[in-house]
Amino acid sequence: MIPTRRTLFAALAAVGTLASLTACGGASNSSGSSSPSGGTYTFWDPYPQFDATSAWGRLVSACGTRAGVKLKRTSYDTTDLGNKALLAAQQGNAPDVMLVDNPVVSTLVEAGILNKTSDLGLDASSIQKNIIGAGTIGNAAYGVPIGANTLALYYNKKILAAAGVDPASVKDWTSLTAALKKVRAAGKKGITFSAINTEEGSFQFLPWFWGADGDLIELNSAKGVAALALWKQWVDEGYAPKDVLQNTQTTSWQEFATGEYAFSENGTWQLGNADKAGFAYGIINIPGRHGGSAPVPTGGEFVTVPVQKDSGRYEVSKKIVTCLTSDANLLPTDTTLMYVAPTSAVQAEQVKRNPKLKPWVDAVAAARGRTSGGLGTKYPAISQPMWTAVQAALSGGKSPQDALATAQSSAQKGQ
Repeated sequence: MIPTRRTLFAALAAVGTLASLTACGGASNSSGSSSPSGGTYTFWDPYPQFDATSAWGRLVSACGTRAGVKLKRTSYDTTDLGNKALLAAQQGNAPDVMLVDNPVVSTLVEAGILNKTSDLGLDASSIQKNIIGAGTIGNAAYGVPIGANTLALYYNKKILAAAGVDPASVKDWTSLTAALKKVRAAGKKGITFSAINTEEGSFQFLPWFWGADGDLIELNSAKGVAALALWKQWVDEGYAPKDVLQNTQTTSWQEFATGEYAFSENGTWQLGNADKAGFAYGIINIPGRHGGSAPVPTGGEFVTVPVQKDSGRYEVSKKIVTCLTSDANLLPTDTTLMYVAPTSAVQAEQVKRNPKLKPWVDAVAAARGRTSGGLGTKYPAISQPMWTAVQAALSGGKSPQDALATAQSSAQKGQ
């Protein structure tokens, strides 16, 4: 069923609040033969940085060839892709296959744009449950994840050694704060992260919020307030720089790359940059308030099949999705994208080839989708007030309690 204009415009507003957290043309019609093979099929992805000659570009083309069709690829940045998808569906010319950021899946499902994987006969049984959970609505999956990334703590080995901090001693918030105090006393800087007033800020705050057992349906609980109070303490005491309010994940990383900071909260996608930083580094999971690994949000994209007027096209679309998400193709793709694969078999091969990925595989195992737990399209209405509260508290405009009370009120009104 093609979604109505009203539903689509409501969905557009939701998609517009979700910014790209990972990587990073004009639209083309789903023209071509409606027969099971032959003709031209269309594919959209959020990877404009990869041209047709890249490993990714060649894989997309090869999957079309294997399905017996020419696959015409168009790339957009992540946010623009979601908006284009909604408008294309309104006009009845959605692409045959589309790779979308995982929190956008629920918005597209609510707009009636995506097919269930089960209806298409796609097998997702080998996918790690918490990874596919980011694209599952009402117990039905609406795409197949191509991989996942998430957050952990990078640390500078030289700085910690000079400050007398054993990274293995960082097991909870108390021990992490104690480590930051020692680093500061040794004349170095503590920790960088992104608290910017976009989805990146929420993405980076979630491990601390969830690590305190906070619940997104009750932003102003004592547990949620504890997480924001922790960040405020770090900024107030100089363990974190005041520019976290403007830092993106990229600029936060650039601070860590100067070699002056002990820790950086950042993602899998920085591994290549870490190897180029010029100093020895390590990685530990973000600790929970009272110990253990904090749940971290999953980033990454899902390969989806939009609703078409001609259902005869689905057979070929299924072949394309199966090709893109096969174990054989996931391994080189996730290596290129610096993603953790969504299946245990490919994860094991990734770690075998690159042991530095082991902490990231562990982090992804503890991760959860931002729209999971039935939140779906409610998430954007929660996330924006949350990042606004973080800004208000860290800038000194409001106490953590008052900032999150305002956020909770705004979130309830926005749902």
